[in-house]
Amino acid sequence: MRLIVNGEPQDIAATTLFELLTLMEYEGDWLATAVNGELVHREDRLAHSLNENDRIEVLTPMQGG
Repeated sequence: MRLIVNGEPQDIAATTLFELLTLMEYEGDWLATAVNGELVHREDRLAHSLNENDRIEVLTPMQGG
């Protein structure tokens, strides 16, 4: 499936947000995720279905000042 992940086109065989995060090796409880501009909470990722050309943003915390 073709998805836009953090602004980059990707061809990924994922049907849910949880599968996408697993395939792309995103881990941790501190991730923030959005699909097509809508926040998706951690507990909803397993059931959140993805569609062709969805725009996914994955944000991870950064250290620094």
